[in-house]
Amino acid sequence: MVSENSSCTSLIFTYGTLKRGFSNHVLLQDLMRTGDAVFKGSYQTVEKYPLVCGPYRVPFLLDMPGSGHRVTGELYAVSSRGLARVDELEGTSRGHYERLPILLIPAGYGYESGNNKENEEDQAVLTRAAAGGITCTAEAYYAHKSFEKEMWMKNGGKGFGIYSDKEAKGYVKRKDRPQDLSFLDHVRIFISSPSD
Repeated sequence: MVSENSSCTSLIFTYGTLKRGFSNHVLLQDLMRTGDAVFKGSYQTVEKYPLVCGPYRVPFLLDMPGSGHRVTGELYAVSSRGLARVDELEGTSRGHYERLPILLIPAGYGYESGNNKENEEDQAVLTRAAAGGITCTAEAYYAHKSFEKEMWMKNGGKGFGIYSDKEAKGYVKRKDRPQDLSFLDHVRIFISSPSD
């Protein structure tokens, strides 16, 4: 584990291919080696959000709080240089993703990771966590608003709470995708194609 680095001041919540064990985690490993990222732990969203897959099994978090599941992922503190590199990977300047705030709680605090029970006990735990300073605000990469609603409909209004090997099965790395179209072209084709 890399020691704390005072230049790593931005918190980012990763929920897909940037997580440990997935193809784009190599970027965070590189950032940790250079002191531009620090792993902070496994976290879960306080609110429910849709987490879905788009073309090539690329995961998208949709900025539609209250729908979907509490999403489990990993929290990293990154430097401004690290944040710029993650923004580049996520295509924030190209309309792929938007980096926006999200409220998190340590994974497993009060309810099991992936458990989406709707009961008073869960609400009481979340209230205590917020009062005790257990929650934290980070930023997550959400699907760009220009296609998020269509992505939710394309997935039948269903998502998942964690991007695991099951959801990643069939993921195609960027270098292995057809290069004659932009990623947004692939998104548009995916959204407009007949559902399975």
